[in-house]
Amino acid sequence: MSTQVTKLHLPPVDPLPERTAKYLAICEEKLGLVPNVLRAYLFDLAKFDAFIAMYNDLMLGESGLTKLDREMIAVVVSSINRCWYCQVAHGAAVRELSADPALGEAMVMNYRAAPLDTRTRAMLDFAALVAEASAKVSEADRDALRRHGFSDRDIFDIIAVVGFFSMSNRVASATGMEPNPEYHAVAR
Repeated sequence: MSTQVTKLHLPPVDPLPERTAKYLAICEEKLGLVPNVLRAYLFDLAKFDAFIAMYNDLMLGESGLTKLDREMIAVVVSSINRCWYCQVAHGAAVRELSADPALGEAMVMNYRAAPLDTRTRAMLDFAALVAEASAKVSEADRDALRRHGFSDRDIFDIIAVVGFFSMSNRVASATGMEPNPEYHAVAR
């Protein structure tokens, strides 16, 4: 595979430190690929480390939100921001985690058309509000989530995932980041 994953010419650190090479090998083993978003950050290992630390904490760390919840939030935000890379990558994750290819497609195209329970719909409507107009979030919006069983920690996690993907979407889109071709075939 080509190492050119963005439209910017930022050669990776060479040689990679052992810990970074080991992390990438684990990705290859567990995912069957090294996500291009990780390859894109290899020119600056401080940025790479910061990106993976935040991603791993928000998407894999302890939370009242499930992994599927967090991936659906990523897709909703990425769809709002029209981020090709993240729509493809996280749409694949939704298809895989839900075991429902149609759900993954609906989430990318228009989450409001997806067959979701009221709790999930409330979570995603709130995520969309945060992505589109965070300054308009009110206590009534947070209370609506509480009525669906979300704790204040869960609400913070929703907001943090939205914030992370809002940043990641802009980096991916503005650099011309290409999704790994393998994502297109996941869970179809």
